[in-house]
Amino acid sequence: MQTKPTLTYSCVFAFSIAVLVACNSNDSAPVVGINRDTLSGDQTHLPQNALKGLTVASGLTIQVMATEPMLKNPTNIDVDERGRVWVTEAYNYRPGINGNPTNPEGDRIVILEDKNGDGVFDTSKVFYQGPELNAPLGIAVLGNRVIVSQSPYVWIFHDDNKDDVSDRKEVLFQGIGGEQHDHGVHSFTFAPDGKLYFTFGNEGKTLRDKSGKVVLDQDGDAIGPKKYKEGMVFRCEVDGTNVECLGDNFRNNFEVAVDSYGGLWQSDNDDDGNKSTRINYVMQYGNYGYKDEMTGAGWQVNRTNIEDSTPLKHWHLNDPGVIPNLLQTGAGSPTGMVIYEGSLLPASFQNGMIHCDAGPNVVRGYPVRKAGAGFTADSLNIVKGSDQWFRPADICVAPDGSLIIADWYDPGVGGHAAGDQQMGRIYRVAPSGSKYTVPVFEYTTADGCVKALQNPNMAVRHRAWTALQRMGATAKPQLEGLWKSGSDPRMRARAFWILTKTFKDATYIQQAVTDGDPDIRMMGLRAAVQTDMNVTGIINQLVDDNDAQVRRECALALHHNKSAAASALWAKLASKHDGKDRWYLEALGIGADAQWDAYFSAYEKTFPDAAQNAGFKDIVWRARTDKAVPALARFAAQQDVNIRERLRYFRAFDFNKGLAKNALLLNMISEGEGSLEQNKIVLRHLTAGIVKASPVAQKALKEVIVSLTGTPEYLQLVERYEVKTENQNLLDLSVRKNGESIGRDAARLLLKHAGTPLAWKVINGNDTTQRNALLKAMGRVGSKESLAILQTVAFSKRYDTVTRSQAARMIGWSWGGEELVLKLLKDGRVSKEMIPAVVAGVSGAWRGSVRKEAQSYLPNAPQAEQTAMPAMRDLAGLKTDAVEAKKVFMQNCATCHQMKGQGFAFGPNLGEIGSKLPKESLLESILHPSSGIAFGYEGWEIKMKDGSVKSGIVASKTETDLQLNYPGGSKEEIKMSDVKTMNRLKESLMPAGMHQTMSVQELASLLDYLAAAKKTK
Repeated sequence: MQTKPTLTYSCVFAFSIAVLVACNSNDSAPVVGINRDTLSGDQTHLPQNALKGLTVASGLTIQVMATEPMLKNPTNIDVDERGRVWVTEAYNYRPGINGNPTNPEGDRIVILEDKNGDGVFDTSKVFYQGPELNAPLGIAVLGNRVIVSQSPYVWIFHDDNKDDVSDRKEVLFQGIGGEQHDHGVHSFTFAPDGKLYFTFGNEGKTLRDKSGKVVLDQDGDAIGPKKYKEGMVFRCEVDGTNVECLGDNFRNNFEVAVDSYGGLWQSDNDDDGNKSTRINYVMQYGNYGYKDEMTGAGWQVNRTNIEDSTPLKHWHLNDPGVIPNLLQTGAGSPTGMVIYEGSLLPASFQNGMIHCDAGPNVVRGYPVRKAGAGFTADSLNIVKGSDQWFRPADICVAPDGSLIIADWYDPGVGGHAAGDQQMGRIYRVAPSGSKYTVPVFEYTTADGCVKALQNPNMAVRHRAWTALQRMGATAKPQLEGLWKSGSDPRMRARAFWILTKTFKDATYIQQAVTDGDPDIRMMGLRAAVQTDMNVTGIINQLVDDNDAQVRRECALALHHNKSAAASALWAKLASKHDGKDRWYLEALGIGADAQWDAYFSAYEKTFPDAAQNAGFKDIVWRARTDKAVPALARFAAQQDVNIRERLRYFRAFDFNKGLAKNALLLNMISEGEGSLEQNKIVLRHLTAGIVKASPVAQKALKEVIVSLTGTPEYLQLVERYEVKTENQNLLDLSVRKNGESIGRDAARLLLKHAGTPLAWKVINGNDTTQRNALLKAMGRVGSKESLAILQTVAFSKRYDTVTRSQAARMIGWSWGGEELVLKLLKDGRVSKEMIPAVVAGVSGAWRGSVRKEAQSYLPNAPQAEQTAMPAMRDLAGLKTDAVEAKKVFMQNCATCHQMKGQGFAFGPNLGEIGSKLPKESLLESILHPSSGIAFGYEGWEIKMKDGSVKSGIVASKTETDLQLNYPGGSKEEIKMSDVKTMNRLKESLMPAGMHQTMSVQELASLLDYLAAAKKTK
């Protein structure tokens, strides 16, 4: 391969960067003599003003190491043992969006180097560039091997002659979904146990090896959606073999960080706008709750014992089998993370996570404290940007212990859009007066390597690890010296892993599990699991450990362990659960997976009086065996306990697949005072077939339906159990609530349940008010039958002009109706007198093309005047009023978005959008809504087998059911058996040309209103 030129920047440029003095959180003086508030919009984004929008934690300083044109759009970085920063660029991120150009030569991997030791990078060298390099999301530098993550591939680039230019590349993994997608595969991390760890988000789906074969997990099962849900965490050998899936059901877990003991930590993103981003401690083989574990349903679908707030609902945290979140961090766009095990930074940031959150423009530390078998954590800002273009994408620890931060620098963040292609920055954070110096290690001696092993930079430690393994027995005394020392236990841990993996000697594991430090004991057990040593023998030594976290690891280590001793060990661990520690309970659940019958039997046999304590109730709630269902039914049926407290037990029935639960649930149907509430819940957990076959259940169903008449829950029960005797009530409800979603749903269900004759009776009756109300309710249904009724009325001379016009307008009120309107007009099937009404029906269509084409059929159709797209400069100087601004929002946005509890949850919640996007990006979102559709809010066109067409946002999809959300807050449950095809729409459901309906003053008011929607402490 031809060597790319090395770029050396002039001393003028270097000087301009160097004079950007470091700032800290106490600095109030303007940088370089200019206050940021006095700068124009363009000036704030110049490289020489990069620090003016940033503050750092007390005692720390921040320095610019590189800016554009040295690099562009950095998505991920790594810092090698020489202190150089390797950058993956994404100039070609989402080509074509916003009209951004692409580089046919492809994206680049560049190496930045500071050759004169002043902390400013002097050179930028291209390690690789190629057309197949398309917005990569991860890089890990392991000597002369460089792992680059970019769905559908993970590549290994080889620098065979060590000239800092790639000589060849090979596929490590492939077949990963989400090409050019933020939710695909992310970066790899070399961990202290000598293995690689990596993640992919919920577009990853599957994992294939370099030959294209599906990768098998630790159980020999295929890694894919059949076994695992959504985002996943993986571990493998450095050559890509022995892949294990360590956790699943994340949404977009960006990067996993591994501490020296083998503990895993990461962040996860939420469905945009729901203030539910989170930090997780990863318990191996755990389910993290983004989708319903049993059905795959989305978090918005109603369920028994549903959580009381969106951030908790979002992760199914009330469901048995979901691992608790360590911390929920609100709205954000979490990205890179490290475990900082250095000593240069203040103590509050040592031995904990340091993490980038590009959405709210912040880099944070999360000091963690143990709490039983789990943890609690605080959040401390390290770097915070008042410049909303500051988008920290990744963070690494340099060999000197300082932090290196990559700043994507853009008005937006992800969401499949980029407002800028040219900019990007690299920063260094360190204590005041700390110069960027790279320690020199002697990698040819055991002493030198053991010293390097204690460095906070992973590349240094990787080189030391590989050198020590090659040395073998000659390095053993030095490693044992560190292992047996009384120094930092994390340094001892690093020596332990090499000793254990190199010499395969159980002595070291035995030493670890008898150590006085519980973290070391846990590490010893983890090593026993990894090396296939006598795991149950080790657990037997630790089963009575006084540390709950050690016992947690014992439970996890029993996962899929089929030895004869396993069930008794689990039972003993289970007996120590006090009913208060969810982390411990979920570890027990993971340990018992696929062996619940044997484990639960051993528990009951060993502890016959266990039913008397709270721990037993918890374990019954978490269990997945028919053997626990009788006790579950007892707890659910306790009449002396408030029904709200019993809901958790009813929900637990959904997680037991056996048949025993049905008879027990039927036995719980009761009569008398207070029975309705319980029967309503019982019916929700019985299958439709059982309810139809049981006279007792049928009687209870009728009583419950009567009590719920007129509510959404009423409609759910009528539809689920196909109660066609309710058709008259459905008709009355659709007429009475014709302008609401419940009226539309009632009309849809009426027609579905063969209630068409009742509908025609109203339409052909003498009550015009009822007739018009019913036609209005049918307008949003969009089924084949409803559209046929509307056409018949609109085009029949039997009805008066007012009725016909009403029906004609309603034809175009659904997605399928919009298309029907165009077909009717094109085919000449609409009389002249009805054309205005038919066209008026699509005047509010989301698709501008539909509105435009329909209007062309109007007599003497005027040419629509197009208002020029306003620029930010046209709006910046206008004064706005908060009261009027809210009115503009409610009139134009509230049908699809919520703000401060008002509006409807169709699109993303905008309650904190001002913390994420600056005004220029907000304006771009209004003018070009299709340029950055938030993942999970894409529109779908659903063609039904009956010929009707629906469109909305898919809130949930399982093998059997689909929930479609519509503007205005309405939802529809659809059986997948009724669906013919599903097609994702390329255009946003947010209508283009919104600015055409607003004055410049109104648009300025809306921007101010959105920009002011920021996170409050």
